[in-house]
Amino acid sequence: MTPLKRDVTYDPRAQHGGLPITVHYDDGGTAESLLILDPSQLELYHYQVGRILSLRDKDLGGLL
Repeated sequence: MTPLKRDVTYDPRAQHGGLPITVHYDDGGTAESLLILDPSQLELYHYQVGRILSLRDKDLGGLL
């Protein structure tokens, strides 16, 4: 799956975030969907993406 270049959503009542994605199938087909994340998943992905960005910055010599 890959993120779509669309804005995310947040449902304050359910406290879930939504990330538009493309699902890629083994047969080459694709489908658009919405990845629903609960609060703990949002925190985890926030940390993980921040870690990726830190590693990229380190690799580029701190230019970011």
